[in-house]
Amino acid sequence: MAKPEWLSIKPASTEKYNVIKERVKELGLHTVCVEAHCPNITECWSSGTATFMVLGDLCTRGCHFCAVRKSQSGISVDKMEPEKLAQAIKEWNLDYVVITSVCRDDLPDQGSSHFARCVEEIKKNAPETLVEVLIPDFRGDTESLKRIVEAKPDVIGHNIETVRRLSPEVRDKRASYEQSMAVLKSVKSSSKRVYTKSSMMLGLGETEEEIIEAMKDLRNANVDFLAIGQYLRPLSNGFYSEVKEYVTPERFEKLRKKALELGFLYCAAGPFVRSSYKAGEFFIKNIVLQAKQ
Repeated sequence: MAKPEWLSIKPASTEKYNVIKERVKELGLHTVCVEAHCPNITECWSSGTATFMVLGDLCTRGCHFCAVRKSQSGISVDKMEPEKLAQAIKEWNLDYVVITSVCRDDLPDQGSSHFARCVEEIKKNAPETLVEVLIPDFRGDTESLKRIVEAKPDVIGHNIETVRRLSPEVRDKRASYEQSMAVLKSVKSSSKRVYTKSSMMLGLGETEEEIIEAMKDLRNANVDFLAIGQYLRPLSNGFYSEVKEYVTPERFEKLRKKALELGFLYCAAGPFVRSSYKAGEFFIKNIVLQAKQ
């Protein structure tokens, strides 16, 4: 399927992009921007926004939409990663960061303790920085989710990725639509002060009715923020899901308005929107800061 003309990105300045790229490499850190082949990487990095990926760059899940490398077991956990991460964030004087991770089903606590320690180190060394985390489902384990909540990030995100019907086809068999909804509900019930966020990809064959049903399910889980973007196939091989449709910007705008009608505090929707896209972060930052006053 040929890509339409609206699926093109204007080049951005690369000066700050190159600085961040080199420093990330020096510290041995990983970013989802690189590992997931995010189309916004130059734009976001040039403006000083990056989404860090902790616990290595090998994921134990085999989702059919994600370009992150896959393995039955991940790399050895770098015990100094929380300190390195906090150091980088302090150096760049970032006021809002996103931390995510690969799935680590091979670890006893699925990496939740390490993930939580990363948040705690950032809060300790850069107390003015707002921290958003994008977490895996931790197989629905309540103790793992509790560790993340107790680290006190400002926003906790977990992506449902797609609509209920397509979830078994698109995601790893250990993940499910119902489990992701349960994770979001559990986080919200554990702390009323934390904002929650989720994300969906379009273009996998979902219907308008299914999209709205997913939105309503997220609102029933009291999710505050929503991101909706276009699925782009990482590689042209049989493993990855096919693009069934390129959704027009006009339809994305219609869905954004519908999300706000349903009660989301904010919705970012567009062909290149991803769960940690910077446009949403700037808006969310203002909401979080206002709530702290």
